[in-house]
Amino acid sequence: MPAQARAPHTVVIAEIGVNHNGDVALAKHMISAARDAGADYAKFQTFSADDLVTADAGVAAYQEAASQGATQQEMLRGLELTHADFRELKAFSESLGIGFLTTAHDFTSLDFVMTLNLDYLKIPSGDLTNRPLLERVAGEGTKIILSTGMGSFDEVAQAVDVLEQSGLNRAMVTVLQCTTNYPAPLEEANLRAMVSMGEQLAVGIGYSDHTDGSDASVAAVALGARIIEKHLTLDRSMPGPDHAASANPLEFAAMVRSIRAVEMALGSEVKAPSPTEAPNRDIVRKSLVALTPISAGEQFTSQNLGVKRPGTGISPMRWHEVVGAKAHRDFLVDELIDLP
Repeated sequence: MPAQARAPHTVVIAEIGVNHNGDVALAKHMISAARDAGADYAKFQTFSADDLVTADAGVAAYQEAASQGATQQEMLRGLELTHADFRELKAFSESLGIGFLTTAHDFTSLDFVMTLNLDYLKIPSGDLTNRPLLERVAGEGTKIILSTGMGSFDEVAQAVDVLEQSGLNRAMVTVLQCTTNYPAPLEEANLRAMVSMGEQLAVGIGYSDHTDGSDASVAAVALGARIIEKHLTLDRSMPGPDHAASANPLEFAAMVRSIRAVEMALGSEVKAPSPTEAPNRDIVRKSLVALTPISAGEQFTSQNLGVKRPGTGISPMRWHEVVGAKAHRDFLVDELIDLP
């Protein structure tokens, strides 16, 4: 009997992002929380506020409370970490046995991030249409996670084409369905688009979850997502633009447990009896039995044959083979039929 294969392991990324509030000690605390919650990776965001946004760029609606009237550039300056900080955080992550990732949001930061030899390079939704960045990232030959928030299918397809044209095999690309709002309404998760992108673009699929709760992430895994990314915070009431839309450690851990349970439930694509149900087959299935006493030489008919449990005799699938044949011996009522 073939063993039941398990579904591939889903990579779970704890998006710490800027929830460290510019504090390396807090960042380390969050890495520990991510590890304890069962995440495979703790991920950050690397940027220079001056290189990322113009001096007068406004803030998004969800950032207004955190910005306290400051421009986006001013708000982001308070959330920067240095390159030395990121090297320290990478080493700390490795010491805890959790993977480290960080997303570069500008070209200077990208040059630095590419020196860290990470397992994945993440392209954020805001750079889905940033051709120069796509081309530079593709040249590294590292697996790419491409977030698709705010994008149309055509824009995602163009981005994947650019990566491929720049030398990266599209099998190295995982696109994440994403709704760029914090929090995102559950009804806008649009997980079927994730499946469609995978099928039409021949890429891996995943989900960057900005909704409240874990329902969307767990459903995404059931639909085939191989990477799940969700924001993590120690406390949603902390100051900062992303805390309110993040999961706390207990919620994150519960999500991971649900994801692992779904992985087990998915099994393989092969339909076969499972190890635990096989012993029940003879008890639950049925066999051909005598409904009336049948004498040797008497013909089996639809009137003297029936179908009852257990399933240790002749299968009812052989009904037409048996009906019309002659009994080779006497059969009592409810006795399992056999043939010579």
